[in-house]
Amino acid sequence: MRVLIGLGGNIGNPPDAFVRALQGLELAGVTVESVSPLYRSRPAGPVQPDYWNQAAIVVASGGLLALLDFCQRLEAAAGRDRAHELHWGPRPLDLDLLLAEAAVHRGPRLTLPHPLLHQRAFALVPAAAIAPYWVHPIAGATVAQLARAVFEADPGAVWEAETPVRGGVFPGAGSPAHDES
Repeated sequence: MRVLIGLGGNIGNPPDAFVRALQGLELAGVTVESVSPLYRSRPAGPVQPDYWNQAAIVVASGGLLALLDFCQRLEAAAGRDRAHELHWGPRPLDLDLLLAEAAVHRGPRLTLPHPLLHQRAFALVPAAAIAPYWVHPIAGATVAQLARAVFEADPGAVWEAETPVRGGVFPGAGSPAHDES
C-alpha cells in the first residue's frame, strides 16, 4: 500500500533525522518512492523554534499499524519521548501517517486520513510537492487543492527551506505538478 507520511521536527537536526528515518524505513523493507523538498513552518502550541517539514510517499506491505509502530520506534530512536513531551511541543522527529491512497481507516490507534490534515499547511504543502493529485477521500479534494486553500488562508505559515516564500505565492505555483487546470 502506498502511504503519504509527513515528517516534522524542530530540535536537534531535523533534516538529518529525516534522512535517518527514511533510511531506517528502507532498511526495514519499506520502499521510499518519493520525498518532497524541505519546508519550514511556524509552530503551533507553546513558544518553540520553527519546524522543519517534509513529506514522503512510501510503499509498505506489512499493514498500516505495523508501519505506524515502526515509525514510532524511529521517533524514539531519534530522541522523541512521547510520555514526557508537551502537547504540540518541540520534538526531534515526528512521523505522521497522513493518507493511504484512497483508504479510510478508523481505529483506536490510527485514523486515516489524518484527522487534521485538511487544516495543516505544514503537512499539505510538502505533500502537494509529491502527491498533488492524491484525493482526500473524505474532503473530496486533491492534496494540491487543500494545500492551496490553507496556504492562501495563511501564506506565512509555511515556506520552502532554501528560499522563503515571499508575497503570498503558493510554492510550486505554475509548475505542472501544481497546475489545477
